[in-house]
Amino acid sequence: MTDYIIVGGGSAGCVLAARLSEDPDVSVILLEAGPRDTNMYIHLPVGFFKMTAGPLIWGYETAPGREIDGRKMVYPQARVLGGGSSINAQVFTRGCPEDYDGWANDEGCTGWAYGDVLPYFRKSEGNDTFGGTHHGTEGPLGVSSQTPHTLTRVFVRAAQEAGLPFNADFNNGHQAGTGFYQTTTKGGKRASTAVGYLRPALNRANLQVRTGVTVSRIAIENGCAVGVEIIENGRPIVLRADREVIVTSGAIGSPKLLMLSGLGPADHLRERGVDIVRDLPGVGQNLQDHMDVDVLAELSGSYGIDRYKKRRWQAMAALEYALFGKGPVASNIVEGGAFWWGDKSDKTPDIQFHFLPGAGVEEGIGSVPGGNGCTLNSYPLRPRSRGSVTLRSADLRDAPIIDPNPYADPYDLDRAVDGIKISQEILSQPAFRPFVNRLHVPGDEIRTKADYEQFARTYGRSAYHPVGTCRMGSGENAVVDPQLRVRGIDRLRVCDSSIMPRLISSNTNAATVMIAEKAADMIRSAPVRSTA
Repeated sequence: MTDYIIVGGGSAGCVLAARLSEDPDVSVILLEAGPRDTNMYIHLPVGFFKMTAGPLIWGYETAPGREIDGRKMVYPQARVLGGGSSINAQVFTRGCPEDYDGWANDEGCTGWAYGDVLPYFRKSEGNDTFGGTHHGTEGPLGVSSQTPHTLTRVFVRAAQEAGLPFNADFNNGHQAGTGFYQTTTKGGKRASTAVGYLRPALNRANLQVRTGVTVSRIAIENGCAVGVEIIENGRPIVLRADREVIVTSGAIGSPKLLMLSGLGPADHLRERGVDIVRDLPGVGQNLQDHMDVDVLAELSGSYGIDRYKKRRWQAMAALEYALFGKGPVASNIVEGGAFWWGDKSDKTPDIQFHFLPGAGVEEGIGSVPGGNGCTLNSYPLRPRSRGSVTLRSADLRDAPIIDPNPYADPYDLDRAVDGIKISQEILSQPAFRPFVNRLHVPGDEIRTKADYEQFARTYGRSAYHPVGTCRMGSGENAVVDPQLRVRGIDRLRVCDSSIMPRLISSNTNAATVMIAEKAADMIRSAPVRSTA
């Protein structure tokens, strides 16, 4: 018998396994469907662009989007130890204080205001540059400042010319402005939660980490989670938990597992042939994501990173990294960005920008004529559209139906248009004139609001920030309470990005780590009640 079973070895699962196993008197099993994080590209900061396809993701795609001309989008979700923190672009942002205050004041999430969560952000963070009130310097999650590429510096100057003030620290409680992103890297390598949290804990006798393990359902008896069923050698086997089962499978995997276990919307479960354990209408609902749109400029020379598509430049970059741990390989490429307003009536910026000194690095539009370009992408920070994750069937092997429902609310499309226009304005500033030949996509053919809307519908893509499908809060549609306990089921929690009631105004990984840090304290302080 094990005290805690954690289902999902991603960003949150690694944190929880490390924190809970700090107590030598409890035993912990961490189960991960994917492999260990041994792939070389995981640990090279530049390697993130290799991660949107291949064996370390689930291979999901979305349902056809009604407001994006029926397109399906690729939807990479990690299937490897470390989860999103092992495959993401490593941008370290945590959102604004108003995000978390809104959780507490508007969504019934008592104890989750910014003042409540800031200590956990600081606890997790090992920042090499910033300290003080808003930052931690000794935490397991390595956070570093980069040496920006020349074109990234040009971008930050151009954004200032366009009216955005310089912001040295996007995580100081005030996001507005332009500046350089810090990244979850340390010593020129990716600092995933598998590296920063789990690796130092692996030699503990009370912690067992099992990869390549498929969990088919949560075992529930008399309204109490008593363990999980796994598939081993083609046969179902139940692993029993003496204290709690903790689901950390992410915004797609967690609702899927709950529904396969009979926890979800009753009518939907009946339709799929799943026996109902408890009617929880909010499971799989409330899916939110950021919708990115890229603007590409054609450079007038080989000023960016596109030169590294040639083998001789790759060899030089590899040598620089091997000798000094620096250069393009040590960069996440997404070194600069901004937070700004499309709708000036909002209190905090409603659009985020990421600048890349190359073209075709991320899934999207592609390259430019001549092969040398740069990319500025943007997305509305607080989308109003809501989607869903539902079961395709009762068969564990079937991918769920993922429908982010992008641009369903016209507000989101309006802000997307604002982001495209601001991107064009920044790339047209004097600072870029020595480097940019022309704006490539969109070009001069885009003039009217309808043109811009159609461009967003045609080229908008996920920023891979899904949240909300096991919403925390109160009321019938909440899946977990503010202690992250699943409503109506004893000894079962969900502790990952799926519990966010509303999407935060930034990249989501730092907030997911914070959730797990806070959850660990909640779990450790819970009364011990054996299922035996």
